[in-house]
Amino acid sequence: MTLSHDQAGHGPSTVVLLHSGVCDRRMWDGQFSALAAAGHRVVRCDLRGFGDSPMDAAHTHADDVRDLLDHLGIDRAAVVGSSFGGRVALEFAVRHPDRVSTLALLASGIPGMEPSEELRAWGAREDALIEAGDLDAAVELNVDTWLGPEAGPADRALVREAQRHIFDVQLAAPEEHHPVNPGVTKEEIAGIRVPALVAAGAHDVPDFRAVAAELVRLLPAARSLDLDWAGHLPSLERPEETARLLIAFLAETAQTSENAAQEAVAG
Repeated sequence: MTLSHDQAGHGPSTVVLLHSGVCDRRMWDGQFSALAAAGHRVVRCDLRGFGDSPMDAAHTHADDVRDLLDHLGIDRAAVVGSSFGGRVALEFAVRHPDRVSTLALLASGIPGMEPSEELRAWGAREDALIEAGDLDAAVELNVDTWLGPEAGPADRALVREAQRHIFDVQLAAPEEHHPVNPGVTKEEIAGIRVPALVAAGAHDVPDFRAVAAELVRLLPAARSLDLDWAGHLPSLERPEETARLLIAFLAETAQTSENAAQEAVAG
């Protein structure tokens, strides 16, 4: 199955946008066209079980992304991941290292993440609401938790709609269609050598700020960016500012790569 996706732009570099676990590819509405206007070919997709991509078979998200790039004839791309999409981006970079030029990780998850007591209690509350059949309350719990103070009514409506669809699709899927954990380790993540931007929001759940700090330690070519205004979903909370920071980072890494190539030729 080919993941549902959109494309824009015709630049020589490609950017792939991977959404969070509470949304779908629409969360990139504020960056999609801006990245294309900045000279990139931009691809955003719905991972399997989200948005318009059905949960129709056993799957590994990172390999689904690889298959999408193969389908589109894309050899290598900068990969931008938000939250769960950041975890998928890391797994993709480990499993298919030759396909990744750059990583931008916004409030990213990480394979093997151990939740704090606070986050574990949150998960138990969500599970209890789902078990009781109160999906509306479970949706509101997610909306209230994962959107920061700068999110507006339209952002909340988008996450509310997307999360309800996610529940409907994933809870109905048989066990044999659930994702397969690729088993990526932190030692393998430490072997990712491409430039990486690791952004964390000051208003996010503390676990994800801790993950950001860990990623900066693990990734040899990472730099951190603290967003004092952001919660967990900066692409929705300040879409124009998030677009600008991604465009600036991609331009910077492209220039660094070009300088390195010139030095190699000269040497």
